[in-house]
Amino acid sequence: MIDLADILPSALPAAVAWAEAEAARGIAQGAPLTPAQADDARAVGVAQPERTRLVIVERMPFPETPTLAAIARDTGLLSPGTIGLTLGHAVYVLRGQDTRRLLTHEFRHVHQYEAAGSIGAFLARYLQEIATVGYHDAPLEADARQHEFD
Repeated sequence: MIDLADILPSALPAAVAWAEAEAARGIAQGAPLTPAQADDARAVGVAQPERTRLVIVERMPFPETPTLAAIARDTGLLSPGTIGLTLGHAVYVLRGQDTRRLLTHEFRHVHQYEAAGSIGAFLARYLQEIATVGYHDAPLEADARQHEFD
């Protein structure tokens, strides 16, 4: 089992590079939010919903490099049960899982990325929180759960 806290300093640059590349791909391939989705995004704090793209996928993006793949798998950050993933303004959602509850949760992560100022700044904080207190108790995840609505 990988101890995320131990490897985070050395793994963060590669994780950020992967996330930035996937975000760019999502922005290029994704669909603009519908007016109702944009309203929901604004309601949970997204400053620029017009920049946000929704990418419906058959399977979530997953790192190809062995080290990042092992981190994602062993820490549960990208598990077989993952149905949503936000990278900057790119929101990846597993086909058939695009509920309002999930979308508002992911849109709150868009807001968090905007507040952080960059993918790198967000991921540094997010991964440190998960390494310290775990996924469920991470403050950014708790905040996203508090902004879910049906």
